[in-house]
Amino acid sequence: MTIPAATSQPEPIVSAALGALQPRIRHGFFTRKGGVSEGIYRGLNVGLGSADERERVEENRARVAAFFGQPVSRLATQHQVHSPTVVTITAADDLPRNHADAMVTAVPGVIVGVLTADCGPILFADAKAGVIGAAHAGWKGALDGVLENTIAAMEALGAKREQIIAVLGPSIAQPHYEVGPEFVARFIERNADYARYFIPSEKPGHSMFDLPGLTVDRLKAAGVEASSLGLSTYPDEERFFSFRRTTHAGEPDYGRQISAIELEEM
Repeated sequence: MTIPAATSQPEPIVSAALGALQPRIRHGFFTRKGGVSEGIYRGLNVGLGSADERERVEENRARVAAFFGQPVSRLATQHQVHSPTVVTITAADDLPRNHADAMVTAVPGVIVGVLTADCGPILFADAKAGVIGAAHAGWKGALDGVLENTIAAMEALGAKREQIIAVLGPSIAQPHYEVGPEFVARFIERNADYARYFIPSEKPGHSMFDLPGLTVDRLKAAGVEASSLGLSTYPDEERFFSFRRTTHAGEPDYGRQISAIELEEM
């Protein structure tokens, strides 16, 4: 098939905290802008697991890699399964694709990225040690320790948690994340203090869940400098894909945006 040229190029959102680490660290929280997918996947859909045309997804991934000045062979992503599992990348020419939800590396020129469509993308960097990471944290990953495991994996590569900066990108915010009583009970059973992340919804017995709040608080409790872009995926259809919005609209599938980070080659 012939893929038409995109009318624009990717323009990822850059956080002030990680942006201050340039040129050693380069990163971006990518939106839908600048891709070649069409229909419900319109824009920069990088979801290999979506039913989008494979050629378009591959072209979108290549555009992400090109933003970093790298070939797509340097873009590492995993088969995400809402786990606490972290993969360590040790060579630029060997980028494994496993069932995992986070990656860390100290190899310059490797782009580590996570795909999301409501779950939280977190990018990590210790610029002094030259170690970076990326994690995909939905409610299950955040609850089961993917954030803390990512930090520990970075430390194994020489990072120090007091030097690590972590930023949460676009994810679904509390006003759009309604959950049932069994969901709330699962969190309260784990930690009674987690009740603070829920407020009553208009539906009896249901609550609105603050996933970003939980994510940032757990990062801070782990001893790293953490912040959030404060952007919600659900209400912003022009910029972000959203699994929950797609579900409410009765659409058959959804795209995924990517958040990625690279340790620059010197």
